[in-house]
Amino acid sequence: MKVTASIEDTLVNNVKEFTHSSTITEAITIALKDWIDIYYIKELNKQISKKPININNGEKIRRINRKI
Repeated sequence: MKVTASIEDTLVNNVKEFTHSSTITEAITIALKDWIDIYYIKELNKQISKKPININNGEKIRRINRKI
């Protein structure tokens, strides 16, 4: 998809620098994907905080993890 947007040069340059991208398209794509990933993590954290998992004894979980 082609998009025309007015974005401050400083912001675009910072995104290019922080994403280690050589093009604006690549930099914005990486930044948007990262933003979406963070959004999903925040939403998942909200769900988990409503119904947290309580582990009284982690031995059973450790045994299962060691088998994997």
